[in-house]
Amino acid sequence: MRKINAIPRIIRINAVRGFKIYCAFNNGEHRIIDFEKLFIKLNFKRDKMRTKIMDPKIFRTVSIGNNTLTWESVRKVIKLASGKTFDVAFDLDPLVIYENSEPDVKRNERYKVGELIKSERENAGITQQELASKCGTTRNYISRIENNKSDIELRTLRKIIEIGLGKKLELEVK
Repeated sequence: MRKINAIPRIIRINAVRGFKIYCAFNNGEHRIIDFEKLFIKLNFKRDKMRTKIMDPKIFRTVSIGNNTLTWESVRKVIKLASGKTFDVAFDLDPLVIYENSEPDVKRNERYKVGELIKSERENAGITQQELASKCGTTRNYISRIENNKSDIELRTLRKIIEIGLGKKLELEVK
């Protein structure tokens, strides 16, 4: 898996159910943010602006702005020391969101390519080392893929499936 040194950013809201937001991050993960817990942890009641998003009607107006969750209807005027003012929508730091979210197991499990490769390798009766040798890669890389610790490029996946395992790779978009 390529290391992501940047802060994970939100790229899509999958669903809003009550005070839970299901979203996709730019690192490929789908995560769930439970705002009922976040409201308490971050003491939203102490801040008049934050309290507004505790209203279910306003909460549902969430959108993505600057790769984070934003509520355009909840606004604040910020005045700088220079005298310049800005009218900004309420948003949350994407790192705070990421750190206070949980993996969306149901959505993430759909793409467990590693488990499929491991199962097919074991059915073929070959070791990780043997598969790696056939594909021109390392046993360590095969292990990382099988344990879903590494992303895999389509070319590499094709090489593992078709050359290493002697199977046919088919992709389908629904």
